[in-house]
Amino acid sequence: MGRIAGVTAAETRERLLLAAADVFARRGYDGTRVADIAAAAEVSPGALYAHFGSKAELLVAALRKHGRRLLADLLAADPGRPVTELLLLAGRRLPHTGDDRGHLIVEALVAARRDEDVAGPMRDYVGERGDGLAELVRAAQAGGELDPSLSPGALAHFCLLLAMGSALVTPDLHAVTDEEWAALLTRVIAGLAPTATPDSPGAPLPIRPGHHYHPTGRSRAVKVTINPELCQGHGRCYDLAPDLFGDDDEGYGTVLGDGAVPAEAEHDARLAVLNCPEQAIELSEEG
Repeated sequence: MGRIAGVTAAETRERLLLAAADVFARRGYDGTRVADIAAAAEVSPGALYAHFGSKAELLVAALRKHGRRLLADLLAADPGRPVTELLLLAGRRLPHTGDDRGHLIVEALVAARRDEDVAGPMRDYVGERGDGLAELVRAAQAGGELDPSLSPGALAHFCLLLAMGSALVTPDLHAVTDEEWAALLTRVIAGLAPTATPDSPGAPLPIRPGHHYHPTGRSRAVKVTINPELCQGHGRCYDLAPDLFGDDDEGYGTVLGDGAVPAEAEHDARLAVLNCPEQAIELSEEG
């Protein structure tokens, strides 16, 4: 079994990466032989070594190609989406990604602790992931979405810990409801927004992306309104704050009740304001 007739070198490499991702995820790094991967890819071990110098190199290459890429996939699908919303959506999906892609990163992390041949390439891989996240944070800070006083490196590190930790602590080991997890993430994301002090404490406070006002107390009532002339029905408000917003028969956002925002829902309200692409939501304080 050697090179397959009619198959290009690039196609052979992809067959090897796909086979490696599957076999490593199922058998683990230590339990996998190079011959196992070659057999799964239907090529000879010699053909495998023509593309990859070692089992460790193949593991990290498979992780790069077929590892979990939640945030990158969301960004590619909607490049104009606010970074805060991308982080929230990616975070919400973390507990539901217990597939072979998630298992692959676990095997690579465990192998890196035991084998320096894996540790070196894994340092590069994790470093590249961290650098990419830090650049995303910097762009969001420049655009007024995230607090500029935050360390991009530290926030990137936090995101890496969440993503890689979720692959280790799966729902069958410890689980919370989707509602509980989403509520926590919403509070965390809201806390990353810039802070601003209102010029006129008694006046309405329209909050735009990049301007997040933390009140020192709740002596005044907080309300939300939606400008129907601006709303385009994206639905982000009722995804982020379902207790405050709903949708009408045509899918446009509506305020539930009289728009009064309970103290415990204020973070959700402000996150909805920050993430409205049409800036149709206004938050005001009365009294």
